[in-house]
Amino acid sequence: MAEGDEFDRATEAGVRRATGPVAVSARYDRGRGRIVVGLSTGLELAFPPHMAEGLSGAPPAALADIQITPSGLGLHWPRLDADLYVPGLLEGVFGSRRWMAARLGAAGGRVRSAVKTAASRENGRLGGRPRKSHAAG
Repeated sequence: MAEGDEFDRATEAGVRRATGPVAVSARYDRGRGRIVVGLSTGLELAFPPHMAEGLSGAPPAALADIQITPSGLGLHWPRLDADLYVPGLLEGVFGSRRWMAARLGAAGGRVRSAVKTAASRENGRLGGRPRKSHAAG
């Protein structure tokens, strides 16, 4: 059995096992500034590149060079060495756990709420943040 035949059969088996939508097309829509992924269900998923790990700040030519894995479960940008998992995208996951955690933490730090405002005011009344103590070693 040739190695290519084995790969093709494994790929077909993966597609059969896929229980959800898979990518059948992918492109960068320069006019809208969106990555557009066509799914096997007929739906399209579109998102701005800055939302996805590895795509932020990339030039349009690199964003337009998208490959779909044979199973339809992955997207690959060879010029950027970036990969995204289609089922993850459908769940709102646009990168690795570490990358997503950093983004969520940064967003949480920018949030303004009545509780944060009150805590900040109280802290100010007490003289602000305590100075870091530098212990002599």
